[in-house]
Amino acid sequence: MRITHRCITVTSVIALAIAGGHAFAQKKGESFPTKPIRMIVPFAPGGGTDIVARAMAQKLTEALGESVVVDNRAGGGGTIGAETAVRSVPDGYTLAMVSGSYAANAALFKLPYDPVNDVTPIALIGDTGFLVSVHPSVAAKSIKEFIALAKSKPGALNFASTGTGGITHLATELFDLMTDIKMTHIPYKGTGPALVDLLGGQVQIMFGAIPALVPQHRTGKVRGIAVTTAKRVGTLPDMPTVAESVPGYEAILWYAFWGPKNLPKDIVTRLNTEINKAIGTPEMKERMAGEGLEPVGGPPSVFGDVLKRDVPKWKKVVQDAKVKTVQ
Repeated sequence: MRITHRCITVTSVIALAIAGGHAFAQKKGESFPTKPIRMIVPFAPGGGTDIVARAMAQKLTEALGESVVVDNRAGGGGTIGAETAVRSVPDGYTLAMVSGSYAANAALFKLPYDPVNDVTPIALIGDTGFLVSVHPSVAAKSIKEFIALAKSKPGALNFASTGTGGITHLATELFDLMTDIKMTHIPYKGTGPALVDLLGGQVQIMFGAIPALVPQHRTGKVRGIAVTTAKRVGTLPDMPTVAESVPGYEAILWYAFWGPKNLPKDIVTRLNTEINKAIGTPEMKERMAGEGLEPVGGPPSVFGDVLKRDVPKWKKVVQDAKVKTVQ
């Protein structure tokens, strides 16, 4: 009887150890996910971030075997949705997909969270620049010529943006600061109305989304004079960069995933791996090209470095250009 009792005891210990090990594995994310994942998009449906997010959600649903559901939480320039994601449980079941405006918001708003230290970077999906476009009535045909023209007429030239404090606004303010010129800012509610006034000549220049401006450039309705990326872009291989005339200038719009602080490393690794696979597929490359995006990918640290670079960068632009902040 003692032997039987001992065998039962040993068997029980082994069973408990196996069960404990399985529970530990689940906690460590090896069986992740086991339920639907919420992907918070801090903007209204239909915008660039939402379009890319929905394409990624479909790919991740297929790869992970659980539904990835887009949850649009618009408001506060993207800060409401971001705060919701920051405050969520760090278990991998709530993620945020954000654009470059997320870094700009740190300069514009008094945020209830730290945009760098309160999040866990997961993956940088892709990035793009802007096409610097002028109305055909503007005599300048290059960045150098435009700088000379602007310096000869301080404050006389109007530039359009997609909204005060938005990434296109700050990209233009950075250009003004680095070239020591002064233009008048005319903010609009989005690319569409800004483009209408650029086509009509009410504004003379716009740092605008490449997909929206390339067709207008090719038909001669506007004149593209440079792109804001560090290197020339495949869509317009003959178009020079601003940096070729203004060394060090760069303004990038990116899309990326992050989760709340303290997201387990193995869950981050799993998500990062599947996101990298997704952006490498022909379907995603085609979808991203339609938005003017170049796939980036890489480990989470790639996006982490971008956040550490862009948050202080745009804070300095807001301060130096005296852009009004929201308290």
